[in-house]
Amino acid sequence: MKTILRTIVILCALTAAAAGRAEALAAAPAGAPPDSTGLCNDGSYYTGATKKGACKGHKGVKQWWGGKDSAQTKDATPTKDTKAAQPAAGQPAAAAPASAAAPAHAAKPAATAAAGGGPGKVWVNTQSKVYHCPGDQWYGKTKEGEYMAESDATAKGYRADHGKACK
Repeated sequence: MKTILRTIVILCALTAAAAGRAEALAAAPAGAPPDSTGLCNDGSYYTGATKKGACKGHKGVKQWWGGKDSAQTKDATPTKDTKAAQPAAGQPAAAAPASAAAPAHAAKPAATAAAGGGPGKVWVNTQSKVYHCPGDQWYGKTKEGEYMAESDATAKGYRADHGKACK
């Protein structure tokens, strides 16, 4: 099965090259997990459809060979880090670390909002200095924060989440 998939990837790359396109797919290195789409700078593998946010917390993307952003492949020359991540010819592939198989995700908000919110009030995350509007996934749910009027929040130097003020 791996041979067939590898052959398909090579044929796609050859077809793209023959068509004069620069976005030929890079082949996954030997020893990479079959569902992985990239190699992180710390030697772990990433599994995900897009390059955006890939290898967050793993020092960034070193090499990309799959998913939607395959045209933006960063062609990395093998270094001692990637050589260590890849088995020598004839050697069986080692399993990737458990943390490498799952992409890094943002922390989940608390299950229930803090009491005290209401119309005209925003939730100010006192740690990040960002305020959230009613209906936002983080409204009343960050570890540290308080409710206040939006005008008070901006006067105290807090900024709107993603630059979007409340309506």
